[in-house]
Amino acid sequence: MRPDGTVTAASVAIPYSAFASPQARMFFPKMLAASAKAPPLDAPIEQSRAFYDRLNSDRAARMRKLYPVTVRHVTIAGVGADAVLPAQGVSPANHHRVLINLHGGAFLWGAGSGGLVEAIPIASLGRIEVITLDYRQGPEHAFPAASEDVEAVYRELLKRYRPEQIGIYGCSAGGILTGEAVARFIAHKLPVPGAIGTFCGSLVAIGGDSAYVGPLLNGQGVPVHPLQLLALPYFRGANADDPMVQPGLSPALLKQFPPTLLITGTRDMAMGSVVHSQALLAQAGVEAELHVWEGMWHSFFSDPELPESQQAYRTIVAFFERHLAPSQEEAHP
Repeated sequence: MRPDGTVTAASVAIPYSAFASPQARMFFPKMLAASAKAPPLDAPIEQSRAFYDRLNSDRAARMRKLYPVTVRHVTIAGVGADAVLPAQGVSPANHHRVLINLHGGAFLWGAGSGGLVEAIPIASLGRIEVITLDYRQGPEHAFPAASEDVEAVYRELLKRYRPEQIGIYGCSAGGILTGEAVARFIAHKLPVPGAIGTFCGSLVAIGGDSAYVGPLLNGQGVPVHPLQLLALPYFRGANADDPMVQPGLSPALLKQFPPTLLITGTRDMAMGSVVHSQALLAQAGVEAELHVWEGMWHSFFSDPELPESQQAYRTIVAFFERHLAPSQEEAHP
């Protein structure tokens, strides 16, 4: 051990978690093999988008067999989106509620199929409309383009819904964008939504123990330099200390956040960010509910067959059911 607390080890052999489900233990090696084929972050954007669209299109097809939905492409306030509705119809309790999904993908890919992966199980299981946005991304666009798109859609939805009837959630880049969007709403004096979810990415940049341990546990070795938010093309020219980029840096801003659901896994490189964000929200007096799944990796619930994924879907649905306001008729029968 070094004087600064840095721990070194010549070699390690870490078995997969005994607490994970049998299905996860069987799937984990397949996940590692598929991840090894992913293009590097600096690959040509067309190559990365094609790779992840194939991956997510397969996931979405598998999801639709388990979670029947109808999908239609729409444009809201000039922003492309997919409106995902449960095949069995929106439940009476959710007729006056809506969820906005912000897909993951490093602010580079994930539009379309990636958004469907995050929206399909929640729409079907929760019997609620989920609108997943094709917000602007890098390298073509830079911060705050995505936040502007979310704000435009949110303003339009406020014409049809009360703010407390709207929920917003996202995974990875979408989890980060969810926090950034709420920060922007507050800065522009908009009412905050009824509840939000930040999954596998949250209100501060990736850091802490998991930024090193997560890649190690996923067979990638310990990184010399963990992934930096501002290294992403979308954030070129942005200020890392700007609370519109990292809302967790501003306690005053966090005090105005709505109830927040945070989800991660013990093998997620963003776990430290998510755990720390929950602590910051709690310190600010915000209801912040944290769920950590043992043995699970970044965006683990993108694969619907895992019991852990299905538990995550139920957790998300239940959280928004508890926190989004009912219609005025239901509230005052």
